[in-house]
Amino acid sequence: MIFQETKLKGAFEIQLEPRADERGFFARSWCRNEFENHNLNPRLVQCNISFNARKGTLRGMHYQVPPFAEAKVVRCTRGSIHDVIIDLRPESSTFREWVAFVLTPEKRNMVYVPEGYAHGFLTLEDNTEVFYQMSEFYSAECARGLRWDDPAFQISWPGTVEVISEKDRSYPDFEERCARASG
Repeated sequence: MIFQETKLKGAFEIQLEPRADERGFFARSWCRNEFENHNLNPRLVQCNISFNARKGTLRGMHYQVPPFAEAKVVRCTRGSIHDVIIDLRPESSTFREWVAFVLTPEKRNMVYVPEGYAHGFLTLEDNTEVFYQMSEFYSAECARGLRWDDPAFQISWPGTVEVISEKDRSYPDFEERCARASG
């Protein structure tokens, strides 16, 4: 695997290294040792699949707070997505910054999302499937979210949001949430 750190400290785009022969190819998509060698959380406790029937489906921006803060590895196994992560760690030099990736089965790329980051995506095709590996179990009590169009982040999405849950649509503004937390 090839690990390329993004402009956001601790977040990586990971490329597979296919070994091809007359049968096709073989590639490693997970290796505890390689993750540890890059100082990434190698804990894996849960895997999830998200199937999205329509192009323009938006999921996010999701994260979990301690004690269930989670790292994720995200890969698109069918269709394509515009994948976005936001650094929410107040002590980070890239706090409130975001980066985006196009994930496709053909590119066979993945994104490592560290603890303390929000994650979301917009489907670029109908019938898109996304595979997640998580370092922590899902906890409804620790689940949080940011609105996809929150003015605090000014995320540039490549298409129109056609399908979104009411929950994802109605998160409060980040600035409002911060004011409530400190006041």
